[in-house]
Parts: sequence; structure tokens; C-alpha cells
Amino acid sequence: MIAFLQRLVWSSTYRRAKLLLRFAEVEADGGHDLVRAAEVTRDPILRKLFLRHASDEAHHAALFRRRGLDLLRSGQAQTAMTAPPWLAPGERGLDDVRIDEQQEEKLLAFLHLSEKAAARDFASYAKVLERDPDTRAVFQMILRDESFHMRYTHQQLIRLEPRRHAQILWRARRSRLWRLYLRLAGGIGALFGAVMLSVQYFVLLPPFALLARRAARSEPEGWRAVADDRARRLTSQY
Repeated sequence: MIAFLQRLVWSSTYRRAKLLLRFAEVEADGGHDLVRAAEVTRDPILRKLFLRHASDEAHHAALFRRRGLDLLRSGQAQTAMTAPPWLAPGERGLDDVRIDEQQEEKLLAFLHLSEKAAARDFASYAKVLERDPDTRAVFQMILRDESFHMRYTHQQLIRLEPRRHAQILWRARRSRLWRLYLRLAGGIGALFGAVMLSVQYFVLLPPFALLARRAARSEPEGWRAVADDRARRLTSQY
């Protein structure tokens, strides 16, 4: 079912282009946050790795943006419904993390899980893009960097917390599941609201419109004559 939905989402050239441009924004924002993380850390090893990670994110953003713009310029992209973020997620970025206040081990755990989820999603997207080898090549190129990101974040977490790294990862995973539930609940709420509004507009309002039109037919057209006694009253506008 998930593979069918992903194939449906990526089948449209326009949706494909919009998704790639959205991924580019997330990658660029993540790179900025990683630069900030490199600035505030006191660990020289982490500073070097964060800067390399930030450079990779900037490169990914450029790849996604270039391919997305190429699809829009190709003339094949036609206006279509865009896919909601929960149906085709990209890399999660660091929107839910405050870099200045986050402990390094928690940041590493968050990055590790985020890169792992992104690698899984990007691999599944590449599988359904057999008709677009250029876009598939972009995902396959980025997947090589994601593998390094997963590996270094896990290794550095073990270096900083050799005894508690499993517990820290479990807590980070639990926090991600809670945020995923909130996103899913928000998506379901938005869908339910759209359905209810559609029912109101197309099922409940038409009868009232017909009644209003029927009532309007019984009203005389033009100006209505006013009685002389009411016309002489100057104490009221009615």
C-alpha cells in the first residue's frame, strides 16, 4: 500500500519538482543548524564532523534544487495537487531542536535517527523512480552521504556516552514517535475538516440557497411604495 502511494505521488512531474524543492529547503536549513552546532560545541572532533555534515547538506540542497528546477523547466510539469509532507517526508531537519540548549549526546541521537529515517525514505523513493533516472541518480548520490552521517553520529554518541548511548537513543526515538503522532493527528484533523466543509458547502447550503431564491421570487421587483403617513414622519429614518 505504501509503495503504491509513493509511486502515485512521484508519478506526476509537477509533484516531483515541488517535492524536490521542498527537500532542498529542509536540507539547506539543516546545514545552517549544523554550522551553528559546530560553533557552539567545544569538542574539536564534533566540530569537524558537524562542518562536514553541514557541507554535505548544502550540497544536497543544491542537487535537489537543481533537479527540481530542471523538471519545472522541462515543459512536462503540469499543475497538480501537491503531496502533503507526511505522505512524502524528506529529511526532518533540526526544527524541533534548540541547538544552543541541546546537549551534544542528545543532538547526536536526534541526527542519527533523522539520517536513518531519511535514508530509508530516499531509498524507497529511488525504487519508484525507474522512469526518471536523473532524479533517481540524485537520491542514490545523496544516500551515500546519508550512510556516512548515520555511521559517524552513532560512533560519536558511543564515544561520548559509552554506557548510556542505547538509553539516549531510545528516548530520542520515543520523542520522534510522539512528534510523528502529532503530525499524523494534524493531517487527519485537516482532512476531516476539509471533508466537513465540503459537506456543508455542497450538501447543506444548496437547500437554503434554493429556499432563498424561491422567497426572492415572491418579493415584488423595484421600489416599494410607502404610506403617506409614514412618509411625513421626520423623527425616524424608517
